[in-house]
Amino acid sequence: MDLQLTGRKALVTGASRGIGRAIAVELAREGCNLALCARGVEPLEALAKELRQAGRTIWTQAVDVADEQAVAGFVEAAAEQLSGLDIVVSNVSAGGLKGPDQWRLSFQADLLAFVRIAEAAVPYLERSDAAAIVAVGTTSAFDTLPPTSANSYAAVKAAVIEHASGLGHALAPKGIRVNTVSPGPIDFPGGAWDRLHEARPEFYDSIRARIPIGRLGRAEEVARAVAFLASPAASFCNAVNLVVDGGFVSRVQF
Repeated sequence: MDLQLTGRKALVTGASRGIGRAIAVELAREGCNLALCARGVEPLEALAKELRQAGRTIWTQAVDVADEQAVAGFVEAAAEQLSGLDIVVSNVSAGGLKGPDQWRLSFQADLLAFVRIAEAAVPYLERSDAAAIVAVGTTSAFDTLPPTSANSYAAVKAAVIEHASGLGHALAPKGIRVNTVSPGPIDFPGGAWDRLHEARPEFYDSIRARIPIGRLGRAEEVARAVAFLASPAASFCNAVNLVVDGGFVSRVQF
């Protein structure tokens, strides 16, 4: 399928590793020019060098998305560097934090960052003929079975999914689609599931046994879902939550 992404201008947060990195690679492979941010400079630059060798225009900036002014500045600079924006992917997450600050940090890094990025990007996306925002959620937002528990990650991601749906309805008249991709357990080098595989192999195996496909997902499988929803090929998909979990969640998705 031709996703019609050649020459499109995309912004991706948290692009230095894991799912964010895979999203950047997939969008570049499909022909996008990219503005990428993450807190770590070195892995971000390594990725940028790799993608530039494939002939893409890549601009990077070290950004802490919990910083409201930094986020707005990044979006503005990205639009300037790419001469506009067609796609915004809000991927950064504080993850499954522990400790007394977990709620505040999750709220800032997951929900508020998405809110601010979308708000800052709207004036640029309105000028696109195929504008799309994609937020990365999680199946933990609507599943209370292990590994989900009563924590900030699940609750805040549920708010991300709800806000994305609301934005999809509010921004559609402006020509901007908004959707969410919610991964189930995704294993990649250095990620949470990779560490659990080493530290708690029995728990890892119990989760794998619950997935009908028989394995955990890969970052590139999430990235392909994001690329589709961000593309003109998904032009009639709006305010939806696309679950990428190999059947891990047993609910019926009406």
